[in-house]
Amino acid sequence: MSHLFEHEEFESAETIHAAAALFDLRLPASKKILIALAVLLAFAVSYCLGRYSNDIAAIAKATGEGITAFFLNLNAGCAWDWEHMDFFNPAYVASDESLDAALFHIRLPRIVVVLLVGGALSMAGASYQGMFKNPLVSPDLLGASAGASFGACLAMLLNFPNALIQLLAFAGGMVAVGCVVGLNRAIRGDAMLGLILGGILVGTLFQSGTSIIKLVADSDDKLPQITFWLMGSFAGVTLADLLVVLIPMLAGFALLMSQRWKLNVLSFGEEEARSLGINTSRTRLIVIFAATLLASCSVAVAGIIGWIGLVVPHLARAIVGPNYRLLLPTTLAVGAVFLLVVDDFARMLYSTEIPIGLLTSVLGVPFFIFIYGKNMRGW
Repeated sequence: MSHLFEHEEFESAETIHAAAALFDLRLPASKKILIALAVLLAFAVSYCLGRYSNDIAAIAKATGEGITAFFLNLNAGCAWDWEHMDFFNPAYVASDESLDAALFHIRLPRIVVVLLVGGALSMAGASYQGMFKNPLVSPDLLGASAGASFGACLAMLLNFPNALIQLLAFAGGMVAVGCVVGLNRAIRGDAMLGLILGGILVGTLFQSGTSIIKLVADSDDKLPQITFWLMGSFAGVTLADLLVVLIPMLAGFALLMSQRWKLNVLSFGEEEARSLGINTSRTRLIVIFAATLLASCSVAVAGIIGWIGLVVPHLARAIVGPNYRLLLPTTLAVGAVFLLVVDDFARMLYSTEIPIGLLTSVLGVPFFIFIYGKNMRGW
């Protein structure tokens, strides 16, 4: 019996030592600068890259005029005309109206939405992996993507406008995860196992519903629209789409960032977290809600984009380690840059834009094999 107590004391001391080493990790300033520069460089390249014009001087001139006009009118008390991007200033006329439209109406909103979606899916994946203590977990584990897909496809089948398609996609994701949580509470047992099994069941149910919608959809009109949307694309993103998802995504980011320390403790086990006074059930609900919010918003605005939430967290861990205080913001930045680079390829490789969901799947598998093989320890 004494040997048992000594063994338990040794394991406890080892856990405390590992936790102290984990929480004391710091990110060097050089890595912070490199990550920030990577985000800025990816944004700048994507902003200048396009079929309409690659004339950097013309792009810089049009952008400078727009920024100058915005701040001048801001000082004069004028409002931003979000629809026409002319800042309510009759005197403001861009040097090239078509270039102005391409930059401010199409390219800029798309780039910002891509950054948000990449960061959202990556951050949700990293949070799920920490909460479930499983390196193979992705944001669609609890059926959020399946529910959001069902909601969007149903809206398309009923010929709803774009705003209602996004609303039903968001609602479908939240309802699916709500069903998983309710099922887990109704059937008592292992909480983590119950969530995973519930996610599989509910996800399968909603995927079957999506298949039924595709079966009854008009093959000449609705079915191609639904099929293309399910592949994932940012081709139709507008400024209105950005404004719709901006606040919910920022709320999801803030919630997950507030749980960083608790995710660190959860990674050492349920009992250790409770011994430190953490309400594990409440923490799980907060993480599930925030991750579902991010995943549902992403699906609502861009369709199904796979592998980002699975691959990018491993890449971020290879850069900064497993400390969630550093891992979550790094995952946010790396995911944003990764998806933006993939989106650049999607819109520039061929004359017709490639659905980005296909590219992330093709690139994600070998990338995941490489990253996971190099980073087996300390996920």
